[in-house]
Amino acid sequence: MVVSDGSILLLWDGSNAGEFVVGRGGVVSSTLAAIDFFSVDRKFAWYACQVTEIELRSTTVGMGIPHVDGEQLKNSFLAIPSLDEQSLIAKFLDKKTTQIDEAIAIKEQQIVLLKERKQIIIQKAVTQGLDPTVPMKLSGVDWIGEIPKHWEVVRFKNLFSQSRLPVRIGDGVVTSYRDGQVTLRTNRRLEGYTEAIIEGGYQGIRKGQLVLNSMDAFEGAIGVSDSDGKCTPEYVICDPNQGGISQYYFAYLLREMALGKYIQVICNAVRQRAVRIRYNNLAPRFMVVPPESEQEEIVKFIESEKVKIGDGIDHLQSQIEKLKEYKTTLINSAVTGKIKITPDMVEA
Repeated sequence: MVVSDGSILLLWDGSNAGEFVVGRGGVVSSTLAAIDFFSVDRKFAWYACQVTEIELRSTTVGMGIPHVDGEQLKNSFLAIPSLDEQSLIAKFLDKKTTQIDEAIAIKEQQIVLLKERKQIIIQKAVTQGLDPTVPMKLSGVDWIGEIPKHWEVVRFKNLFSQSRLPVRIGDGVVTSYRDGQVTLRTNRRLEGYTEAIIEGGYQGIRKGQLVLNSMDAFEGAIGVSDSDGKCTPEYVICDPNQGGISQYYFAYLLREMALGKYIQVICNAVRQRAVRIRYNNLAPRFMVVPPESEQEEIVKFIESEKVKIGDGIDHLQSQIEKLKEYKTTLINSAVTGKIKITPDMVEA
């Protein structure tokens, strides 16, 4: 089907079935339907469509993909005022929704900046410490640069050994996520996983162990397990060789190594997004090692800053949701006549 710029299209099938979108000139698939209106201002029609409730039904065809009920669509009612009123309402909503969208965009950018700030705070803390006045020295580690003069530089194999624990009866599956959390799957979600028919090669994992998801470590899937359980043999699980080594500090350090793309540098990959890290890749690499007390202070500082920034992000996201709700309510009220739109409301 060929459509023109500005066409109002309805997603007929799929997970977003029932959603209206504005089309661009070209050819669209059969999963979209073009909606034509007679003697209706196109902009008004667009806003009216957004508040039209389309009941969906799951078909028994194929995989039961959601599909718009055509009879329900044909029998839907729209309240249509005069063309002059339609135009006035459309101009009012164009003005107000633009203001709301701009406010949302500002808050979304503030969230981006807060996330960047968090990353900068973590990166500086794990590589330079918390005291900006201490003397510095070159670390000799490519991706770090200068470190406090009293810190050591030690190979990873001298700090951590690879764990090989057995699986116990009743162990749940532990997953290492890209946000750095390592926890039982049941603590996050139950859907969306591919379950192995035969659980061959699983290894035991215990609370407090340092874990790298070998396939996703380059994207930050590195952390300390908060659960006992079992996991895929693709995970690299490590225990400190001695006292004075904080798994939590080194989880943050290794995540910075990953996010700085250095894991991609030290690991061979068949393709760009198929990087797999093994213990042997890390073993000869040099790590910076602050004194034990500083490792603990750095971890506490990072955790505190993460909470503060997380609270700020949550507050902004809450404001965004309220703005979106207000936008929906405003459109609904305007196109259904719940609020009277006058020319001065458009010109003001």
